[in-house]
Amino acid sequence: MTSTYRPRRSVLYMPAANERALEKAKEIEADALIFDLEDAVAPDAKELAREQACSAASSTEYGKRELTIRCNGLDTPWGRDDVLAAASAAPSAVVIPKVDGPEYLDEISSLLEAGGAPSTTQIWAMVETPTGILNVSQIAHHERMSVMVMGTNDMAKELRASITPDRQALLPYLAMCLLSARAAGVSILDGVFNDIKDESGFESVCVQGAQMGFDGKTLIHPSQVGPTNEIFSPSLDELDFHQRVIEEFEAAEKEGRGVLTVDGKMIENLHVDEARRAIAMAEAIAAL
Repeated sequence: MTSTYRPRRSVLYMPAANERALEKAKEIEADALIFDLEDAVAPDAKELAREQACSAASSTEYGKRELTIRCNGLDTPWGRDDVLAAASAAPSAVVIPKVDGPEYLDEISSLLEAGGAPSTTQIWAMVETPTGILNVSQIAHHERMSVMVMGTNDMAKELRASITPDRQALLPYLAMCLLSARAAGVSILDGVFNDIKDESGFESVCVQGAQMGFDGKTLIHPSQVGPTNEIFSPSLDELDFHQRVIEEFEAAEKEGRGVLTVDGKMIENLHVDEARRAIAMAEAIAAL
């Protein structure tokens, strides 16, 4: 965990068995990439995907994008070897599906250490099962955890819930996970949107996630990257307001004024903190 803001607005899954997709990913303006060894890879392509994901994650050809590898679960024939191989490639993180509790993360952490992973290789835990949701606070506080990833498709399946345009059935569980992430000081990513042709539906769900407080969204198609980056970034008008909040607050402090308003809005310390966070976010995004 770190106090330095790292943009994770758009986090794109890339099928690691698809060499063309891995090459194309070098030019996609996603903040982070997940080289996928799990759902997007057929059983007979698992070993090829592992090799190509590790090669991509250890390369320097993806610019400042954050590179991660989604491993298969330890209950599969490939999971253990995935984590050990990823450890040697030293990505920013391994993404672990269906995390049910902190004990599972202990196993992953031990494998990373056995594989020689540096301490900088963190764990992104996917919360997508009822047990995982019930244990989400313990998962979020694990020492090697840095990002929680919502697996909304599997979550809906396990809960026998419908995914409607407003995601009404999932909102209590998304909020519960978001609360735990904030309490633990880790980032949290909203789940994927399945219909790549439904642009308005996608943008609506993106806005919902941003308003809830998610740091970004996991994506399944490059066309979703642009809208996501825009929605999860502070606008120019917002940045202008935040900058004036900071300046007016600092001036009021020097003058000994206890009451401060900007654009007719009462400003307190919490608004200044939020303004500084937004400015730091914009600076980090610009650095990409």
